[in-house]
Amino acid sequence: MTENQTKKGIEDGVVFPTIEWPKRMRATLFVLFFTFLFGGLIVVLKNDLVNKKIVETRNWVLDYIGKEGFALDDIILIGRERTDLNEINELLSLKSGDNLLKVDVQLIKRRLETLPWVRDVNVVRSFFPNILKIELKEKNVLAIWQLNEKFYPLDMDGYVIEANYKPDKPILLVVGAGAAENILSFLKMVRDIDDSYLSRIKVANFISKRRWNIILDDIRSGITIKLPEENIEEAWRKLLKLDATKGILKRKLTIIDLRLKGRVTVKLRKNKSVKTKQEREI
Repeated sequence: MTENQTKKGIEDGVVFPTIEWPKRMRATLFVLFFTFLFGGLIVVLKNDLVNKKIVETRNWVLDYIGKEGFALDDIILIGRERTDLNEINELLSLKSGDNLLKVDVQLIKRRLETLPWVRDVNVVRSFFPNILKIELKEKNVLAIWQLNEKFYPLDMDGYVIEANYKPDKPILLVVGAGAAENILSFLKMVRDIDDSYLSRIKVANFISKRRWNIILDDIRSGITIKLPEENIEEAWRKLLKLDATKGILKRKLTIIDLRLKGRVTVKLRKNKSVKTKQEREI
């Protein structure tokens, strides 16, 4: 390096130090060594020789250890109510004496979560005794959805559970196309305003994918509330105010029509001695 070059570097803010020839050689050899080393490793890995050897060694160790005291003794299943036990056994494909160390808990979890009633799964191995513990969290049924004379259970997120279901107690009936997708927002509105009315809703009928007809208290003899397509929250608040001030839901009515803004129309329950329909405005 010339004196002029050194001065030029200093003036530009860059220092060019003098490097001795032996240092240059050592640095070059160092770079070449690691270049060939990493190149060789890449070739080996591409041929999958190391990976295969690692897998073979791992399997041999697991087999040996399993035979020496880590054989599966039992499976404990917790939380199963509606999930079919035969389906679980088929997905697990495990038997007593299997090597517990080779059981893929994540694979078991993913498989069990495909079952229609299963919402979440926790799988844990424990040793001495060698047990596989499986805890299921099953889906809860929010409502029964009726569409084209067929019935489908809905979970708490409004999704259809693809399984047979027979209610063991009264449950909300949701009717009509589009009802399953919209029922959660309607129930949230009711809950936010006054959750005491939630339990009184027995049927929610989604009319023409636009608005709700709600039956309170009893499917056959309850009061039908006809709600508007728009301003549904305002209409529901009006209903609750009428109930609080005039006890409208305690009267012998079959229909309360809230579809027209500023107007409430009711239909009286038929008296056996009177055959004509009676309608009044409130």
